[in-house]
Amino acid sequence: MHTSDLRRNLWTHTAAPAPDTQPLIGDVSADVAVVGGGFTGLSTALHLAEGGSTVVLLEAHDIGHGASGRNNGQVIPTYSRANPDDIVQQFGRELGERMNDWVAGTADLVFDLIRKHDIACEASQEGWLQPAHRADRFAAAQKKYEQWAARGAPVELLDSTQTQDLTGSPVYRHGGWMHRRGGHIQPLGYARGLARAAQKAGAQLHRDSPVQTLERQGTNWRLNTAQGSVTAEAIILATNAYTDALWPKLRRTIVPVRSFHAATAPMGDNVARSVLPYGHGLSDTRQALWAFRKDETGRLITTAAPLFTIGADSTVRAATVKRLRQAYPQIDQPEPEFIWEGRIAMTVSRLPRFHELAGGIYAGLGYSGRGIAMATAMGKLLAQRATGTPAADLPLPVSEVDPLPMHDIVVPLSRAMVLLYEWKDGR
Repeated sequence: MHTSDLRRNLWTHTAAPAPDTQPLIGDVSADVAVVGGGFTGLSTALHLAEGGSTVVLLEAHDIGHGASGRNNGQVIPTYSRANPDDIVQQFGRELGERMNDWVAGTADLVFDLIRKHDIACEASQEGWLQPAHRADRFAAAQKKYEQWAARGAPVELLDSTQTQDLTGSPVYRHGGWMHRRGGHIQPLGYARGLARAAQKAGAQLHRDSPVQTLERQGTNWRLNTAQGSVTAEAIILATNAYTDALWPKLRRTIVPVRSFHAATAPMGDNVARSVLPYGHGLSDTRQALWAFRKDETGRLITTAAPLFTIGADSTVRAATVKRLRQAYPQIDQPEPEFIWEGRIAMTVSRLPRFHELAGGIYAGLGYSGRGIAMATAMGKLLAQRATGTPAADLPLPVSEVDPLPMHDIVVPLSRAMVLLYEWKDGR
C-alpha cells in the first residue's frame, strides 16, 4: 500500500466511527456554504450553526480525509517560525498584539471545544515542549520563552536536567522551553467529533461531494457538484493544502508539502513510562524538525521529511529507526508499524492567510505546521466574518491573493529544501 492509503494511517484504526454523512443530491440553499471537511471547514460550520446560521458543508472525500486526519496530532499555540515581537514589528502594535493574543488562545479553543462537545479524541493538554537540539539553539528557545512570557502566557524555561527529565531523551541536554497550553489529540477523532457537534447544531454535512464550479447567481453564489448544488449568500473555502482551481490563483499562494509520520508498536509499560513520561508532546529546534508524542496505547509517533517521496516507505522506515535509536535508545525495537502521509500548506512567511476573495467569499489557509490549533481558530474567525463582523475587528489582517512566481516549479523543488535544513541543523 502507498503511504497515502488510509489503511496506513494509525488514526484510521483508533478513531471513533465517522458520523453519518451522505453525498449531496439535489439543489439546496443556505446562509453559508463551506467547502472542505477538515478542521477549518468543520470549525466554521460548527460556529456558524451554533450562531443560528443555516450551513451546508461539502467535502470531496470523507470527513477529515486530508491532513486534518493524517497529522502528528500536536496542538501548538505558537507561530511556526515568528516570535511575537516580529509580529508587532511587521503589523504594528495594535494589530500585532491582537494576532499574538489570537495565536496564544488557539490551543485553548481546541480543548474547550473537546470538553464542550465531549469529543473522544485522546485529548491531553499537558503542555508542548521545544527542546534545543544543539547548545547554540538554546538562545532561540529562550527568546521565544521570554517573548511569550512577557505577554502572560503560561510558559517555562527549562534547563538541561529538566529537559532530559521531561523528554526522557538523552539527546535533549541543552535546555529548552515549555508552553503549558499545548498538548496533543487523536486528530481524526477530533475531526469526526467536530463534525458530529456541527450536525447536532444543525449544519448539513455532505461527503463525496467535490465542488466542480462556483458561479455568481444574482446576489448569491452557487456551488455545483455532480449531483446537486448549494446556493448561499456567503462561501467559505476551507481546503488548505488541497486547494484546487475552484478559485483562480488561490492554489498558487501556498506550497503544499507532503508530511510523513510513523508510529511504533505499543511500547512495554516500563519503556513507555520513560519516554515523554509526563505526557507532553515535543517539536525540537531543528528546521527539519524532530517531533514526538505518545498515544493512549503507548505508541510513539514521530515525523519524517524524506528528500525523495518515490519509495518513501523504505526511506521513512530507515530514517525513523535511526532517529529513535538516537533519541530514545531505551526502545528495543524501534521499527515503525504504521507509516502514512498527508499534505500541509506552507506560506513563505509561515503565517496563516485570511482572504476576502470577492463579496461574500472568504478563505483561510496556510497554517505551516500549526494546523490543528490555527485551523480551528480560523474556522471561528471565518464564521464571524461571514455573519457580519467587520474585517477590521478580526485578529488577522486580510491578505492579498499573491501567487508565488513560478509556483508549479517551486512546489516540486521545495522538497530539496530538506537538504538545506538538515545542513543548517547540523552546523
